[in-house]
Amino acid sequence: MKEYSSFKEIDRDLKILELQTKIDQEEIKLNIERTKGALSPLSLAGSMVGSILQKAFILKAVTKLTGLKKVTAKVKG
Repeated sequence: MKEYSSFKEIDRDLKILELQTKIDQEEIKLNIERTKGALSPLSLAGSMVGSILQKAFILKAVTKLTGLKKVTAKVKG
């Protein structure tokens, strides 16, 4: 535990703690806003489309590199 030799030291440390608390509160607010933005329907839809396109691109690239061709089965009916 820190020992203080004057009220001036105490006041200084209290001011620092107060400012640190305000900074922490602002960081929490920013994180909440970022999370809301990341979870918005438009953002989620964009992420999903991006993911699908990325997987399609990778599949196409792997197919070209390996020389594999798509196999389709014909159903008689």
